[in-house]
Amino acid sequence: MIFRYSILYVDDVAASIDFYARAFELEKAFLHESGDYGELATGTTKLAFSSTALMRQLGKLPGRPDPKAPVFELAFETADVRAALDRAVAAGALLVQEVREEPWGQTTSYVSDPNGYLIEICSSVQLPSAG
Repeated sequence: MIFRYSILYVDDVAASIDFYARAFELEKAFLHESGDYGELATGTTKLAFSSTALMRQLGKLPGRPDPKAPVFELAFETADVRAALDRAVAAGALLVQEVREEPWGQTTSYVSDPNGYLIEICSSVQLPSAG
């Protein structure tokens, strides 16, 4: 089995795809003609979006994300956390945590997207050597 995609429930799929493409330099892969579903290419796993209206039609009742009480986060890894954070904020992300150096050797920052989803912008984790 492989992890193929994560789907975020949003009110406006096209606007969300546009935001993520601008904020995180992701490639737009697909937007259904209905506007109710779309995907961004992120490597082997896709970041997908489905409209809350479609989910309600399918009998689901999606909740609203809250960056102050998240139940999960998305994480985007980059070599330049400061530049990525600045680009995300310029694209409309809301700053949650400024860039900081973590005790485990990683650089992190956090924003929320216009829908309220929490997003970490981080450097790679420097794992200790096996020796």
